[in-house]
This record gives sequence, structure tokens and C-alpha cells, in this order.
Amino acid sequence: MGVAISLALLALLLASVDLRELGEQLRRTRWGWTLLAATLGPIGLWVRAQRWRYLFPPRSDPPGLVPAMMIGYMANNLLPLRAGEVVRVYVVARRWRRGFWTTLATLIVERVLDSLVLVLVLAVLVLLIPVPPVFQWTAVALLAIDFGAMAVLGFLAAAPGTCRRLLERLTRRWPRVERRVAGIFETFARGLEGIRTRHHLLPLLVWTVIVWVVPALTVWTMLQAVNLDLPWIAAWTVLVFVGLGISIPSAPGYVGVFHYAVVLALGIFDVPRPASLGYAIVLHASQIVPVTLVGWIFMLREHVSLGEATRARPAGADLSSPR
Repeated sequence: MGVAISLALLALLLASVDLRELGEQLRRTRWGWTLLAATLGPIGLWVRAQRWRYLFPPRSDPPGLVPAMMIGYMANNLLPLRAGEVVRVYVVARRWRRGFWTTLATLIVERVLDSLVLVLVLAVLVLLIPVPPVFQWTAVALLAIDFGAMAVLGFLAAAPGTCRRLLERLTRRWPRVERRVAGIFETFARGLEGIRTRHHLLPLLVWTVIVWVVPALTVWTMLQAVNLDLPWIAAWTVLVFVGLGISIPSAPGYVGVFHYAVVLALGIFDVPRPASLGYAIVLHASQIVPVTLVGWIFMLREHVSLGEATRARPAGADLSSPR
């Protein structure tokens, strides 16, 4: 379904522009600015890795967060179904004795945090520009999911004993299942200690701001690369629309949905369709290519393969130490 959606959106975009004008737009690209934007892509992932550290329990010092981030995003560019999320959890868990489920808990918290920021920025944009209804409703749905996830995570973090007893009641008829679920719960709950630690809150806030400013700067840099003189708010609009757009199923690398979201965002600022599609193509390539190359280098350094990471069992000794 994701591939079908990607192909349909690409076909729709290409059918709506003069390919000669699109080629001319791409020819005028200023490659110095493009190189700067491409450099900011891996830097943005490095920043994410620094924030990720504060989502782990205090003094846990999990190894391999930067390689895991790079390899995981590379996998998202190459594999379907956001498999890169599983890959980056695996890369950390294979070297960290506290396991897969603790790492997975931090990733869930990270995703909820980013979704909340995305909705918050969109709420500000709604006051400033005419946001299409489809994105407003998508944000409402995303906000509802976030609140549900926050409620569950908050309950787990604030009352782990109550959650443990509830799980015991539900699984006591099956002793093997009960032991298994209890083990998973204990390691998962440890992954929520980071957000319960007060001295983590300020670094999390600071790094979250940087996590979003870097890609916004990347988007603005690419506007300069394709000679689009637009205000700073245009960069945030593109960033938010892409963030919401890639939440729907697509081919690996968010092909199609990424480009369509960018075109819709720039349409608000009256950018002609050939120019906005040319911008989307260059922006997408400037992020996909360097992140994939850097992720591949880290994958070689970590002596891990994508097949190994996607097939690994999410528990036990297999994931607690390197192979």
C-alpha cells in the first residue's frame, strides 16, 4: 500500500508540471547551498542522539547511540514499515546489558515528544498562515494519539507497582506467560526513568529545541539553494507538513509523500508548482543520500547487518551483548 501511495503521488505531481520547466528549475540550483544542507542532515541526527541519551535512566550511559541513530535512519531510507526504528533499538541493545525493551521505551517517549512539538508548531502556524484542513485534521488525530500514549506512559512511570499487579492478575493463569510479561515490563519500565528524573528535564528541553532548529535551518538553506526568497516561517511550514505527511504509509525513504507535502507547503506561499517540486526533489536527495552513506559507514564499523537487526529476537542474551 505504501508503494502504491508513493507512486500515485509522484505520478500526480509529475503530471501537474511542465517537465521542461522542472528541468530548468533543477539546473539553476546553487550547489554550494545544497552541500551545506546535505551536511546538516547527519548533524541533525547527531543532535538527536545527544537528546536520546537523556531519555535513558540516569547514569546508565548506553553505548552506541550515534551509530544507532545513523544506522536506523539509513534503514528507514531502504526498508519498508519504518524498520529503521527496530534497527536502531537493536544496535543499542546488542551492546548494552539492560536490553531491548528498555531501549524501546526510550524510543517511544522520543516519538511522543516529537509528535507533541510537531502539533505545537502547527498550532502556531494555523494562526499565521492558511493551513489546509487535511493537515489540521491530521494534527488533531496525532494529538489524540499523543495524549493516549502520554496517559499510558505516565501511568507506567508514576505507578509501576500498580501496573505490575494488574499484569500479574491478567496473566496468572499462564505461569510462563506471566514470567515473560513480568520480565519485559521490568525492563520496559526502566526505560521511563529518564523522563522521571528532574535533572534530565532541562537538557531534554534544550536538546529538543536544537533537534527542531537544525532541520528547520536545513529547509531554509535549501530554499536559498533553489533561489526561493521566502520568509523563515516557510521553512517551518515545510518541516511541519513533511512531518505530518510522512506519517502515512509510503515507500522506503518517504518517496512521494515527502514531495507532495513539500509542494503543498510551498503552495501556501504562491510558489509555482515546477519550482516547488524541484525544491522537493533536491531537498529530499540532500537528506536521503548523505544520511544513507553515513549510516552505511557506521553499519560497517559496528559489524552489523540490516538482516541481522530486523530478524533478531527482542529479548534475551542475543541482544544484550555483541555477536
